[in-house]
Amino acid sequence: MNQNSFVDFSDKKTLEKYSSAFTLSDMEIFIFPELFYPLVLANIMSPEIWRWRDDPWFKDVEKKGFTSKANRIKQYIIQNYVFNLDLSTWGLTTKSSEIARFSDFFDIEMLKQSNALFGYEGDKYYFDIDIRKHFGLDKFDTDIIPYWKTETVEAMTAFKYKDNFKTGAGECVSLSALYAAAMFVVGRIPLEKIFLIATPLHSQNFVLEKDGLITNNRRIVTKNMWFNGTALSEKARRALENEKITIVSHISGYIHTLYNEATISREAYSVFSKKLKEFLVADLSNLIFINFLRFKSGYKNLFQYRHGNTGKQKYISLEKLFEYEHTSKFNVSVESMDDLIKEIEGEEFHLSPIQGKMLLNDIVAVLDDNRGKNISDIKAEFLKVPGVASADIIERMFSEIRDFIFTEPQLPEHSKEYINKDRLDITINDSREKIVDYISRLSVSSEVALLSLYVYRDMDKTDWRPFVKASIERNPVSFNDLSGKTVPEVYEILQSLPGESIYEGNRMALPDEVWNFKRGDGIEKAFLLCDFIWLQDKSASIDIEIEKEKVLLKWEENVFGFESVKDFRKSIHINETGYLIN
Repeated sequence: MNQNSFVDFSDKKTLEKYSSAFTLSDMEIFIFPELFYPLVLANIMSPEIWRWRDDPWFKDVEKKGFTSKANRIKQYIIQNYVFNLDLSTWGLTTKSSEIARFSDFFDIEMLKQSNALFGYEGDKYYFDIDIRKHFGLDKFDTDIIPYWKTETVEAMTAFKYKDNFKTGAGECVSLSALYAAAMFVVGRIPLEKIFLIATPLHSQNFVLEKDGLITNNRRIVTKNMWFNGTALSEKARRALENEKITIVSHISGYIHTLYNEATISREAYSVFSKKLKEFLVADLSNLIFINFLRFKSGYKNLFQYRHGNTGKQKYISLEKLFEYEHTSKFNVSVESMDDLIKEIEGEEFHLSPIQGKMLLNDIVAVLDDNRGKNISDIKAEFLKVPGVASADIIERMFSEIRDFIFTEPQLPEHSKEYINKDRLDITINDSREKIVDYISRLSVSSEVALLSLYVYRDMDKTDWRPFVKASIERNPVSFNDLSGKTVPEVYEILQSLPGESIYEGNRMALPDEVWNFKRGDGIEKAFLLCDFIWLQDKSASIDIEIEKEKVLLKWEENVFGFESVKDFRKSIHINETGYLIN
């Protein structure tokens, strides 16, 4: 079967795209948004996530409701994966080298408008902290930027083998793709309901169930949580409140803020946009108001709470109530206020109203009486409450309340040219084997399916040229870590590592994956040694001969042997003019 009948690797852009399917840096996904969803499909094809179904943690999960499923998946991910954005994991590159890669087919000025490391400053928060300092790049020349490669589920899981890690790990794009695949495989949520959202500095998902659900790194955020004023919701809100959404990716395709063509279903994108906007808006109720005061703590000193019946009333500042909330299972809300107050020491209360503070009780009554009214009408009633602060303070507070209860996402414009490309039909009733077979068969005509096989690392059904290009050009960590050693010394180190790949069957790890996780099949080790030689001497001539279990790397007068359990017969020749594969 000719899997690449419609792919022309003599075209520079095409070769870069398929090569990028192996390294999947944030930059590469931004340039080639069609790579985003194949990562989800590669994870769905992986046996790794399907094993989760057999974990006792997920026993009978298919019988549970959506919220229960989502929480189970969240807890499993929290227990087994940490967030990792360490610069040393996948190494560094330079702006100039990345520009050289893409400048022939991408407007670099457009890149600077949307990429944090090429000039985009994002929201004021990121500008104030200095974006390079925030990411630990301030100690490097300004031309230096990180690769930030997105990990497959195999690479995420393999972090348990890496020094200083006890579990799996991944960056935000990896976690969003993991969540999407897990929601489908374990949660049985149809792919049509799962949308991946990328902003210049973050990646998260939006799931169209109930009021909607956002996955944010390892956590999940419901609509109620979005407005609860906690530190978690504050972090979750930051990207959608302040950054443009650059890519929305879906089983039907993608839409990109800078590209005129969109492959996503127009109807699916309209539904997504409507539901996301509804998720980000709430009426101003007493609960939302108290949550706002928790979120914007500068206003809590304006209020006090009156507790008790007439003749036995006592007063306490809202600041003190929030303090006790931190150590209690109860919180500051109408429903649980009495229980929270039972835990507060008596000396914290005043027997008379505290001068200069408004009664939260009165505000709650105003909000209850005016529920559903617009915020201007509520503000007018608010100003009538006795003991009100200055009009300027109230005006400023309501301006911030408006921002808290209403976020307008900066979505890619709907007015795109929608291209009806191949649609993949994968259902929650399909087995893993059926999905793998379906994607494999479809890859002769569908680029999404074919790219999924590349991301999946299926070396039986893909051309090796993109893998070789990625291996020798974009795997700097092993080279840097082994700097100063001779080629024979590196060979001995590789021979001492376990001879097992992090990928099952005839799938292959890249050199830096082998080095980071200190294990690899003989073919993978041979490519790492090749990478080490090549980066020292770009004029070198290197041959890798693979004959089933026997792997030989030939360089100058040297021959280095490795053993493989992967089933390949290949001959790869690499020199300064390129590489030849037979």
